[in-house]
Amino acid sequence: MNLLRNTLISIVIFSLSNIAIAVPEPSDTARQTPWKLYVDSTEAYKMKQKLGDKALFIDVRDPVEIMFTGFTDEVDANIPFKIANREEWNKKKPVFSMEPNPDFEKAIAAALEQRGLTKDAPIILMCRSGGTRGAPSAKALWGKGYSQVYVVTDGFEGGKIKTGDMKNWRLKNGWKNSGLPWSYKLNKDKMYLPES
Repeated sequence: MNLLRNTLISIVIFSLSNIAIAVPEPSDTARQTPWKLYVDSTEAYKMKQKLGDKALFIDVRDPVEIMFTGFTDEVDANIPFKIANREEWNKKKPVFSMEPNPDFEKAIAAALEQRGLTKDAPIILMCRSGGTRGAPSAKALWGKGYSQVYVVTDGFEGGKIKTGDMKNWRLKNGWKNSGLPWSYKLNKDKMYLPES
């Protein structure tokens, strides 16, 4: 049984190597993951198109953030890694405190099961910029039986422009800036609605 399982994993990994071009490992250790599996937004799109329901594509942003910055219906589900606590203020930044979603891993496992997938299936995680939640959300799955967790290195909105009139606007790379499908319309069936 283990030989069959390992053979199937090898076939999937070989197949994926023909889909996604290897994105270099980020130099910032905070953006690195134990799996060392990275794709940019365009490669994530191609990977999902090729694998379809054999891969799980998750947007890990807070639903309110998605409501104001946009959404792609290409994702299978929105499962936030961190959720804004509207009762707590972040003392370092002028924003609400962001707190870990205690149900994150459980919701990922449920999304896989709902689609008839196992923890050996490719999982693609996308946050806003590929930084503060992409790799940390992947690390939250480490040691829990998952074998292929990819991080979208440029995220949904991409990086900030460093100079000019649009300085600090997120207009560099990312899903939104790569000509990939997105809109401000949310798909309620895919949005994270915590149980009350």
